[in-house]
Amino acid sequence: MRRLRNAKIVATLGPASNDEDVLRAMFEAGVDVFRLNFSHGTHKEHAARFEILRKLERKTGRPIAILQDLQGPKLRVGQIEGGKVRLERGDTYRLDLDAAPGDAKRAPLPHPEIFAALEVGATILIDDGRMRLVAQKVHKSHAVFEVETGGVLSDRKGVNVPGVIMPLSPLTDKDRKDLAFGMKLGVDWVALSFVQRPEDLAEARRLIDGRAALMAKIEKPQALAQIDELVELSDAIMVARGDLGVEIPPEEVPGRQKEIIRACRLAGKPVVVATQMLDSMVHSPAPTRAEASDVATAIYDGADAVMLSAETAAGHYPIDAVAMMDRIIDKTEQDDSYRPIIEALHPPPEPTAPDAISAAAAQVAQTISAAAIVTYTTSGSTALRAARERPGVPILTLTSQLSTARRLAVIWGAQCVHTADVRSFPEMVQKACRIAKDRGFADPGDKLAVTAGVPFGTPGATNVLRIAWIEE
Repeated sequence: MRRLRNAKIVATLGPASNDEDVLRAMFEAGVDVFRLNFSHGTHKEHAARFEILRKLERKTGRPIAILQDLQGPKLRVGQIEGGKVRLERGDTYRLDLDAAPGDAKRAPLPHPEIFAALEVGATILIDDGRMRLVAQKVHKSHAVFEVETGGVLSDRKGVNVPGVIMPLSPLTDKDRKDLAFGMKLGVDWVALSFVQRPEDLAEARRLIDGRAALMAKIEKPQALAQIDELVELSDAIMVARGDLGVEIPPEEVPGRQKEIIRACRLAGKPVVVATQMLDSMVHSPAPTRAEASDVATAIYDGADAVMLSAETAAGHYPIDAVAMMDRIIDKTEQDDSYRPIIEALHPPPEPTAPDAISAAAAQVAQTISAAAIVTYTTSGSTALRAARERPGVPILTLTSQLSTARRLAVIWGAQCVHTADVRSFPEMVQKACRIAKDRGFADPGDKLAVTAGVPFGTPGATNVLRIAWIEE
């Protein structure tokens, strides 16, 4: 089950991908990380998918990462009399805390935190930005708006408040229950929605308590202002372009995407680019040329992974979407311009022994034309350092911790193998050569650059670099 590409694929599960045969076909087509979207579905449905994936992992022997994506706060208008009302540009419209159904003059907005944060002149967006209202008067229980962009306002449409820090925790009561359920299941990653500030990560960290890795979703403009701090405090970042593209102008999204990827690469943290990557494949067996280019751009920028959402959760062609994304990544990484672009941003190693060894391993592998870099890791930090170098050869990661192997499935270039720990130098070299040969990473006569930490099994203690030869 070796992947020939470096960037990874995340696929969202849903009604289109419930069947065991479909999940296996998606995995074989190239999925590395499966996303359970807790904005939809029941605990029972998510548990059934989880069990299928763990069964598939046992059958194939390849670690599979399972990502729990929490819903986060959802701001919505309340009920409208008759189901909908049309608002025209220039209309005056009131939103308030009154639960009575709305009409042509007003509508309920059952979120006091919005009124507490609003100021005159602030803009709110309704229905993914299709409607735009500007605040003229603001009170604790209501606000009066001028309609700047009209449209049909219907029941339960989503509300975005760009440019305003909302006094909300990213974890709702539903999220806390979902997170407890995810921890009981044993998910490998947790994606946190509605992150605005570095301190928003604290409660999730406390509740997870080391049982999973934490991925911060960047979907609020406020998060962009503190991206370096958020990168430092999280285990990975997701560029959630759906909500982000609603709250900032669409023309800003490409530049912001590059900014986030750059921050993650400099910090050595994995980054996932998500939302609408092959969106037309929800209904079509082939993407648009622009969508193919969008995926390729994320790969050229150095993203660790790219994500499929509705394409695999609710689309008509989930397996084809995965196969198409796999081909786009593979073709992009084979392009002559890929290596020069990917190497243009090369973060300097930190002044530590583990970073020095990882940087040296990449250089040695290039100099001696090694077939692969083999990293022994307990916590995964060695593999992360190796991936930050973006070497021109595969990174074969050996770990005695199955949880580590699963979490590393999202990391650029990391090909993870769960194996027993080693106790000596000869055993280390012998095992590295045998697994590299058996897994198709090297042939007899090839060389390997092997990194490890002594004493063996000590997390974060990478201090050894060894060149090994594959014997007959």
